[in-house]
Amino acid sequence: MPRMRNNPNFNVCPDYASDGFADTRAQLISDEVTEEQAIQLLKNIWEANNNVDKVAWQCQVAEDREERAHREQLEEEEQERIEQARIQEEEAARKEDRKKNKHKFTPILNTGILDDPATTPCSYALRKIEKGEYVEIWYFTNDGLDEANLKKTVDDDAMIMSTLADTMGKADWPEDRVRMMAKFWRNIQVHEYRSMRNPIGQKALLAYQAEQRRRWHVAVKTSVGPYDLSIINKKVLQETRERVYWDEHDKRDNARNYKA
Repeated sequence: MPRMRNNPNFNVCPDYASDGFADTRAQLISDEVTEEQAIQLLKNIWEANNNVDKVAWQCQVAEDREERAHREQLEEEEQERIEQARIQEEEAARKEDRKKNKHKFTPILNTGILDDPATTPCSYALRKIEKGEYVEIWYFTNDGLDEANLKKTVDDDAMIMSTLADTMGKADWPEDRVRMMAKFWRNIQVHEYRSMRNPIGQKALLAYQAEQRRRWHVAVKTSVGPYDLSIINKKVLQETRERVYWDEHDKRDNARNYKA
């Protein structure tokens, strides 16, 4: 059956009494059928046909509804399949990440920064050791260890705060590490050294945050474990300030000697 385009429920019966249907009426009029009866007969035939169309229309609407529901179900199932595949892929990636970077997911300990942190060689030397490869002895001398500790540079002219916590979140780092890093930056930002007029305090704070972040990432892969970096160690910060002070003092002396 051809598809119906118009809803027969809105159809209006023609005026079979009009002049336009005179020939049609004349074919029905006879000795037994009057003109009025012919008009009524035409109306009855039209209504019967329209009622058939109404039933066909309802069937068509029901079929369309069923087809649309089936199509929507298939689309939902496809979207669910795609979503499940995405979830499985992400879960597999997380498992692989945990497998390759197990230290990244070690829970944060309740301890803070050690007063006397262990001196460790640079990450290059540590990676070589982990692989069982040869490492030059220089990396374990005082000069090599000092260079590893001072390798992270800081900006002496401005206090630049990092968006590391946001970056860690996007890289799927565990929530405890993201919170710790966010708290670390907050404590650095509100520390009294930052508002000191003497630039030594700000420089010491810059050096502290750079050095301690690097030390933390090294310590995570050692027996020390991932301590709570956000707890500002006053003793270490004071020692850093003294070192920065004497470094600045030496720079000024060297500058004067050069001019002389």
